[in-house]
Amino acid sequence: MTMANTGAREQLRRPDGDPVRVLVVDDEPNLAELLAMALRYEGWEVRSAGDGMDAVRTAREFKPDAVVLDIMLPDIDGLEVLRRLRSDAPDMPVLFLTAKDSVEDRVTGLTAGGDDYVIKPFSLEEVVARLRGLMRRANRFVVRPDSTLVVGDLVMDEDSHEVRRGGDLIELTATEFELLRYLMRNPRRVLSKHQILDRVWNYDFGGQASVVELYISYLRKKIDAGRSPMIHTMRGAGYVLKPAD
Repeated sequence: MTMANTGAREQLRRPDGDPVRVLVVDDEPNLAELLAMALRYEGWEVRSAGDGMDAVRTAREFKPDAVVLDIMLPDIDGLEVLRRLRSDAPDMPVLFLTAKDSVEDRVTGLTAGGDDYVIKPFSLEEVVARLRGLMRRANRFVVRPDSTLVVGDLVMDEDSHEVRRGGDLIELTATEFELLRYLMRNPRRVLSKHQILDRVWNYDFGGQASVVELYISYLRKKIDAGRSPMIHTMRGAGYVLKPAD
């Protein structure tokens, strides 16, 4: 499975401006995490479930806008999960994952209400593209230019490198901008110092965690000063950016 940068494209968001919510249901933890990472890179909020009953519980709490659903699960199968999810959200787009490449399985799944299929092994780009297509056809999402990232009242234009909070322009250095972009592409997700070093300074930087702490403090002075904080320290875990309370 691969994921490449496919260039600029539009960003889907909920009508209220919040990130699209996607539930990933797969009993292979590594695959579920790969899918979650690919979907979070789209700016979407993602939760994962490892079996059918967990998926039903998580969906009722999380209220996803779309679901990526493996048909073969260890307890109840994906078709039964879909039936239960449809009782709460009849129009929610659902993308099936299946290892079975047969016409009968596709017809069964689509008859049960699934919207589309991808066959394992698949590319992460294919899953993202199919899911985007399903959500575009659902006509319930707002399309923003891909260059714009929005978390609460914080807005970043990735093309012009312009950042505003509450309409106020914020001047950032190149490194501060890259750090903030990484945080904004993963809203509400705790990112460890190691992850941030790898992504912002590259794995071969050989730097220490102290450089992350230093630049987080720089960002806080510019983003959070005099306002409700958006950048939070999760002791022993890392940092998270989320809309102010």
